Amino acid sequence: MASQTKRQAVTVDGDLLRRLANTVRGLSIDGTQAANSGHPGLPLGAADFTVTLWYHFLRYNPNDPAWPGRDKFILSGGHGSMLIYSMLHLAGYDLPLKELKNFRQWGSKTPGHPESGHTAGVEATTGPLGQGFATGVGFGLADRMMARRYHDGDFTPFDNYIYALVTDGDLMEGVALEAASFAGHMKLGNLIYLYDDNDISLDGPTSLSFDRENTKAKFEATGWHVLEVDGHDHQAVADAIVAAQAETDRPSLICCKTVIGFGSPNKAGTSSAHGSPLGADEARLTKEKLGIPTEPAFHVPKGDYDAWASRAASLKKEHEAWKQMVEKKRASKPKLVAAMEGQFAQKLPAGIEKSLPKFDKAVATRKASQEALTALGKEISWLAGGSADLSCSTNAFIKGDKAVDPGEFEGSHIFFGVREHAMGSIVNGMVLHGAFRGFGATFLTFSDYMRGAVRLSALMECPSIWVYTHDSVFLGEDGPTHQPVEHYAALRAIPNLQVFRPGDADETAWAWLSAVQTTRRPSALLLTRQNLPVYDRTSNEFAPASNVAKGAYVLRKEKDSSKLDGIFIATGSELHLCVEAARELEKEGRSVRVVSAPCLELFADQPEKYQESVLPSACTARVVVESGVTMGWEKYAGDKGVILGINHFGASAPAEVIAEKLGFTVANVAKLMRGVFG
Repeated sequence: MASQTKRQAVTVDGDLLRRLANTVRGLSIDGTQAANSGHPGLPLGAADFTVTLWYHFLRYNPNDPAWPGRDKFILSGGHGSMLIYSMLHLAGYDLPLKELKNFRQWGSKTPGHPESGHTAGVEATTGPLGQGFATGVGFGLADRMMARRYHDGDFTPFDNYIYALVTDGDLMEGVALEAASFAGHMKLGNLIYLYDDNDISLDGPTSLSFDRENTKAKFEATGWHVLEVDGHDHQAVADAIVAAQAETDRPSLICCKTVIGFGSPNKAGTSSAHGSPLGADEARLTKEKLGIPTEPAFHVPKGDYDAWASRAASLKKEHEAWKQMVEKKRASKPKLVAAMEGQFAQKLPAGIEKSLPKFDKAVATRKASQEALTALGKEISWLAGGSADLSCSTNAFIKGDKAVDPGEFEGSHIFFGVREHAMGSIVNGMVLHGAFRGFGATFLTFSDYMRGAVRLSALMECPSIWVYTHDSVFLGEDGPTHQPVEHYAALRAIPNLQVFRPGDADETAWAWLSAVQTTRRPSALLLTRQNLPVYDRTSNEFAPASNVAKGAYVLRKEKDSSKLDGIFIATGSELHLCVEAARELEKEGRSVRVVSAPCLELFADQPEKYQESVLPSACTARVVVESGVTMGWEKYAGDKGVILGINHFGASAPAEVIAEKLGFTVANVAKLMRGVFG
């Protein structure tokens, strides 16, 4: 892979940068004052090194925020959002001053924490601390993987950096430490993180909880390049960034010593500047001390707009040079450029469903998942991901593909290590980058570890794919620590997350296809370790698995179309119990329908007419069967139906014993239906 091109060293104009930083401070003061809410301390303290970065190093184009060749800036300390909003406004993004005046108000583009897709120039949603740090690692990994695939001689379209502003709070969070370990191992030299080292957290001085760690030594031990500077010294910051750019095989952490609430006569250096507006009197005193006009509010000197416009003009030339480089390569190697652009377009080939594997014997859905993933991976170049040290158990990799090795970045199979927290955030970063549809896999019970990232993927409308195997109490001897019971409901409770629990191998393949077709929300695939029967879809008995796209469907029709005595509704490994129970009841003269409901979210999206056709309201004899907590199924069971679930933890015993003890048998399922016939 081509070496990272280093930006030229700069000699800064300290007076200019000080003025630009003070304008950012003034806007941040006024924004939090107008909202009577927010965190002014971070913008006041971090303005100097942030302005230095943006004015001299960050490569962007406000008229093309998604330009693939841009550098990325992530405000991991999202509570200090007035900082990035001020920078975006001044840098010329589509964020007019009226939006800064409307900070934290209904319908504004300046919410309390930065939200990806909501405000132009915001790369990632950064609310929970540590998530921005870890998501940035995903951006960096994606850029390195793209560079490995497409750089060719002097063609270096992904020769860029990922910058992040990180805080004490970020570095205390476990997700950041997992991500730091991964980034150091992978030799992600395109990461340059600026640490706002101000010795203050919300409770008070960091000495209360964070003074015995040697941050420099800790990060160096995980493979990072660490520098320490005065964060208010613009030239020192610039020199440190140049030094970080020169380090191509290690991510860099620049520890910028700052004063939180810089300039505030009575609150600087204290936790009182962290999470509350300064107050009218202190705001005025701070502006006076910094030489900022006290009136009008939201004052921006014309000279500042001119300075940032000049910077934008220079960056526009870089953007044009990048586009010319692409066009030059298109002329000589059109297939290379077309493939690169195709990764961002992420269009599925026509008829891709024909590539899905066919199954004719019982198989675990985790194994069916790998067959489907491999088939799709052969058709599209933008699938990439892996497991949290569980590849041999989750089967979440494309057969025959290479691993993404440290410093090499070839292939698509990522070994995340035992780092579920970071894996989730890194996958989100890869997907937000735009060139990959990332997936991350672990056991379903460990989805709790990565819930923050899963929730953010749904909030960001980021179509990450979460693969969760070992999905039920039927793990057996592993016991309740590894047996998920509340996890189906917990995942379904996340808005905008589509949760698939396929009932056989064919449904699993179509669930994968639905996941890669989805562009505005993430997907979770809940898969079995144990083998499940495969339904003969070529017969008249069972409906095609393509119906998975509708979320729920009539898998097996009632025997007598003139009457419908009852409806079984099931997901996953419990589906076959209902099929067998329906057959038993037919011998007794009953006409019972079996509905497979692999994705309730997709079913809810269907027209009411379709929903009624699957679950006719006139048929109140219903039995829902799923090996998890019953919460949420009341809607489908109705007032007269019953739900067979597990509203307690599991047990350590052979799977067949657990099934018998908890009632997950054909005989008991049939008995429950008899009880609701009336």
